[in-house]
Amino acid sequence: MNFVSIDFETANEKRHSPCAVGLVVANEHKIIDEFYSLINPMMSFSGFNIGIHGISENDVQEAPTFAELWPQINNYLSNNLVIAHNASFDMSVIRNTLDYFQLPYPEMEYLCTVNISKKIWPHLQNHKLNTLASHHKINFEHHHALEDARVAAKVFMKALDERKADSFDSFLKICQMRKGKIYERGYVAPKSISSKKRRRLYL
Repeated sequence: MNFVSIDFETANEKRHSPCAVGLVVANEHKIIDEFYSLINPMMSFSGFNIGIHGISENDVQEAPTFAELWPQINNYLSNNLVIAHNASFDMSVIRNTLDYFQLPYPEMEYLCTVNISKKIWPHLQNHKLNTLASHHKINFEHHHALEDARVAAKVFMKALDERKADSFDSFLKICQMRKGKIYERGYVAPKSISSKKRRRLYL
């Protein structure tokens, strides 16, 4: 059951300003591959964002642009199950940046580990990545794209183990969730399945 975890950091408030990306390929047992790169967003950085992730304009001067890096990122994402913590942010970075560079969308399904964590560990005070890392005794450097992607992957692995799922479909059935999807110039967000929809799907 291979999946891909992704995390972006952005240069400013614009969703088409990624300045770093982290990707982790894993299955229910272990991490298989990792990829990290700075990205030159070709626009200014805000002091607020620099304060969060510590990346500045000087750091990305020699880094590839998103358009230059996209074929490599796309190889990880297309036709795979992708996860992200607060996936609405990372998926909007993908869509907005692809729109900005007039590049085609990948065909991919995705899940949000925030939503999953709320289902699996509802007793936690909150479901932020650092809270989940502390709960599972995972040490990491928060707001580093690769570290965040790695922790999200480990959280998803913990969730799969917690529910003893032997496939993604069985996990989603147990959690009463539906995958999101990105497709050419469109997307569907992952959602919880209502009781009526569950009856229609599983009866």
